[in-house]
Amino acid sequence: MNETNQTVTEADLHAYADGQLPEQARVRVEAWLNDNPDDAARVAEWTAGNAEIRSLFAAYERSTDADIGLVTGRRDPANWSKRLAIAAATMAIFGLGALSGHYGPTLLAKPDLELTELETLPNEARNAFLVYAGEVRHPVEVFADEEAHLATWLGKRLAIQNLRVPNLQELGFKLVGGRLLPVDGKPGAMFMYEDQAGERLTVLVGRNADNRSTSFRFASSGNVETFYWIDGELGYAVTGEVSRDVLRKVAEECYRQFPS
Repeated sequence: MNETNQTVTEADLHAYADGQLPEQARVRVEAWLNDNPDDAARVAEWTAGNAEIRSLFAAYERSTDADIGLVTGRRDPANWSKRLAIAAATMAIFGLGALSGHYGPTLLAKPDLELTELETLPNEARNAFLVYAGEVRHPVEVFADEEAHLATWLGKRLAIQNLRVPNLQELGFKLVGGRLLPVDGKPGAMFMYEDQAGERLTVLVGRNADNRSTSFRFASSGNVETFYWIDGELGYAVTGEVSRDVLRKVAEECYRQFPS
């Protein structure tokens, strides 16, 4: 192992798996992987996960030449022409135990950005799930028997016309209700669902006027899984302690039903 290769970071490995490194950096990482079989195996697993989710959501990819940055709300159009070509590519495994860890394609968009700034949406979705999913008496502010009021109220607060509360009954989840909560310092909405066994999951909706592109990503922290995507100004995240297969089906159904 040479001294140059010692500078390879976790972020470099993720960017390599996402195809986001320039030629010189790519060669450096490849040399590192030749010397580090454990890292090579992790990168291979991430790459396979990227391909799987890219295939799953390929039919939903949409982009325009005006698309700009995703999650942070920062206006950073640099390199988006390359990233939009793989807008549905995501991470399949995140091993740092925190959703603000090292994620997908935007890691090297701007080297001076902190990783926690890049991924506020899945982090806040996870926090909301952990806080409210275990509540017995007060998991939501408005319960399912007032669904029409819930949709109107939250739609107004988020400036979303004709907001629909996703119907997930075909997937075995009934609506518990929803609540208003902050998402990145702005009004956000959370809908909660549960199955017959009492297993709950949440659907988070946030708005950021600077968002423009569509991207699908997956994040994991312990037993909590989050599938999230950006569609125009709106960000969505589905979170639960359920299998990835179930979570993907729920996310796909929510995508069909939410406004775009």
